[in-house]
Amino acid sequence: MSLLLEPSPEIIKSQREYAAMGLTDEEFTMVENMLGRTPNYTETGLFSVMWSEHCSYKNSKPILKKFPTSGENVLQGPGEGAGIVDIGDGQAVVFKIESHNHPSAIEPYQGAATGVGGIIRDVFSMGARPIAVLNSLRFGELETARVKYLFKEVVAGIAGYGNCIGIPTVGGEIQFDPSYEGNPLVNAMCVGLINHEDIQKGQAHGAGNVVMHVGAKTGRDGIHGATFASEELTDSSEGNRPAVQVGDPFMEKLLMEACLELIQHDALVGIQDMGAAGLASSSAEMACKAGMGITMNLDLVPQREPGMTAYEMMLSESQERMLIVVKKGSEDEIAALFAKYGLEAAAVGMVTEEKLLTLTHKGEVVANVPVDALVEEAPVYYKPSSEPKYFRDFQAMSNVAPVVDDFKETLVGLLSQPTIASKEWAYNQFDTMVRTNTVVPPGSDAAVVRIRETNKALAMTTDCNARYLHLDPEVGGKIAVAEAARNIICSGAEPLAVTDNLNFGNPEKPEIFWQIEKAADGISEACKTLGTPVIGGNVSLYNETNGEAIYPTPVIGMVGLIKNLSHITTQQFKKPGDLIFVIGNAKTEFGGSELQKMIEGKIFGKSPSINLELEKQRQQQLLKAIQNGCVASAHDLSEGGLAVALSESLFGTELGARIIVDMEAVTELFSETQSRFVVSVSPEHRETFEKVVRDASCIGAVTNNGVLTISHEQDGLLIDTTVQSLEQAWKGAIPCLLN
Repeated sequence: MSLLLEPSPEIIKSQREYAAMGLTDEEFTMVENMLGRTPNYTETGLFSVMWSEHCSYKNSKPILKKFPTSGENVLQGPGEGAGIVDIGDGQAVVFKIESHNHPSAIEPYQGAATGVGGIIRDVFSMGARPIAVLNSLRFGELETARVKYLFKEVVAGIAGYGNCIGIPTVGGEIQFDPSYEGNPLVNAMCVGLINHEDIQKGQAHGAGNVVMHVGAKTGRDGIHGATFASEELTDSSEGNRPAVQVGDPFMEKLLMEACLELIQHDALVGIQDMGAAGLASSSAEMACKAGMGITMNLDLVPQREPGMTAYEMMLSESQERMLIVVKKGSEDEIAALFAKYGLEAAAVGMVTEEKLLTLTHKGEVVANVPVDALVEEAPVYYKPSSEPKYFRDFQAMSNVAPVVDDFKETLVGLLSQPTIASKEWAYNQFDTMVRTNTVVPPGSDAAVVRIRETNKALAMTTDCNARYLHLDPEVGGKIAVAEAARNIICSGAEPLAVTDNLNFGNPEKPEIFWQIEKAADGISEACKTLGTPVIGGNVSLYNETNGEAIYPTPVIGMVGLIKNLSHITTQQFKKPGDLIFVIGNAKTEFGGSELQKMIEGKIFGKSPSINLELEKQRQQQLLKAIQNGCVASAHDLSEGGLAVALSESLFGTELGARIIVDMEAVTELFSETQSRFVVSVSPEHRETFEKVVRDASCIGAVTNNGVLTISHEQDGLLIDTTVQSLEQAWKGAIPCLLN
């Protein structure tokens, strides 16, 4: 589009051109009042992306205030590219999770790839070296050609980007449910390491300092990506392909190394990724955070395509670009640093005292707007909230155990459910060992990455059971945090903090907003009780297709610190003769469970309950036992219950187990009661273990015969089968469905 074709301010107003950009009538009037005039086309574009939900959090700000965001080890909470937590010895861990849901729904390979690229930039923009990537993925059932295509392409996109840039993809989770049929979720998390003195901020301080555009050239891809991410998907969303960016991992690798060298340079003032809303958000946010302004000459912006307008350059979301502010007079030196990596670094503007974003193009001022208006003064909405009828109906139901006739057949069926089944098909495509620091790769409760030149390691996980949240968003929110923490504990780590990705439907629907509110209440309470502050994250709303919302899915990314490498623990049983304990008793809780879904074909009733104080107590006791050296293996009881957890603890070994249960068998083996673990303990450590972990019961022992035998004290033998046959069902399920 050439400048001449852009409509005048009068036409923008009279023909409501702003509405197509995502602004409401009321918002457009607010913009006019702030400026004291009608905005031109470029200015309207700036406000439309900066006031989108994706950039301004206008619908979710009241909710986000509920989260605890500080703690004694928190060095940087929400508000910058990523959060930072102290891990001792002058080092810190930097991490964040982001979504790329809408782009992945219409262009799954590039949508997933650029999701990975964007989250990596958020981490190295803080001055940290990325050391690991995780993901959290949701798809419809693996039954239609479209869902299979989305699954294959998303996994390929994650692998393609992560493997090329040389950062290991070490963990994550993948779940399947009909609610994600038209709207898959692709959440990417990155973890980095930093020395305290290297921490950077995305702030534009110092009038006269130089603003530089570094990395790839600006093209026309991704224009209005932030707006696209802030609306529902419909049958016509395919037409939004131009809003999906295209990634180049080789370029990003060069950019990362150049930026990590740049942070050692005393000329650097501020650095920020050009993510959602590109040059518009990075320039306005950096100026606003510093209480300054920025003026830019867009003729100087390196452009990939001829004839780009100011509107296109400011709203482009072309990948692998950063905006930096450097001390006046150092531009040539900084350009030479980037040239060494084959990258362009162009001086495009300067920091000003006036708190304005002023843009010139072809000798004319094409935008002149207050930065605070773009960033701080976006409207904040307190949406109406109402409890849905389905929730009241579910709460009125009593807890009943499903009928199981054949325990072995049921266990095989559960292990073959795609949400429980082995995800090797996916993670075998990822380079999990690059940089050789991965100690525990995908497949255990949490991934573990060692911190070089220390005796410490980091455990990391992503978790959320959206079925529980659908049944009861507040309880489900608590469980999401608790499960993430259990996975960290099972790895021998102390949970540090949380980054969350709040994936929900349309917040303008009162029942959806109620889900968001209640889930946030649950997450907040769990984070306070378990001592894991929320140091950053992402909100992804409008996850609906033709009016049908996904299940509420607030994914919890959590990182924990392993203080001594000898504490690293995995889920596999270790040797014959070890005693098998279960921590916590099962209750008749099947709402939202894998067994309920498998038998009934749907979920209903109450979600499992959770007592956060009890959860905390059990976690602390188990961690103490691990640190005392008396736990051989530990595994969280989650989807599928005890029978599935026992099977998973045997997979990848030549071992078997002999188990005796005494409670009601279906509940004992398949209930998804919370705050439970299965652990193995060497007989000589039994006494010490039982002193530390007070509600553990010995239910059997590890054997060397490769057979899982489960008996009931009254009902006799329930399951007697080779581990190999169970493992075949578990490993073969997803490849079989894809073929």
